[in-house]
Amino acid sequence: MKLLLDEMYAGLKEYFETLGWDALSVQEVGLMGAKDKDVVEYALKNHLLLVTQDQKSADLAELTGVKFVLISNALIAKIADSKIREKYPEVRKRR
Repeated sequence: MKLLLDEMYAGLKEYFETLGWDALSVQEVGLMGAKDKDVVEYALKNHLLLVTQDQKSADLAELTGVKFVLISNALIAKIADSKIREKYPEVRKRR
């Protein structure tokens, strides 16, 4: 399946391609600055999986049956926490 990277993730296109994904950015398909609804409709029409950090886009994708991945701030924080603990096991977080 091909990915559609929302605006905030356009800079990750090469990374996804290196990982074996076929990816397009909203900028490449002429949707830079477009309404969330238009981005989701494009993903639907073109059978793309939307990668976004935008809750509204994720909600619209869910309502219309578009495959999507929501990269929330909580998910980013969990990943960072895990990496910190892995790299610096001696560091303790405040409780």
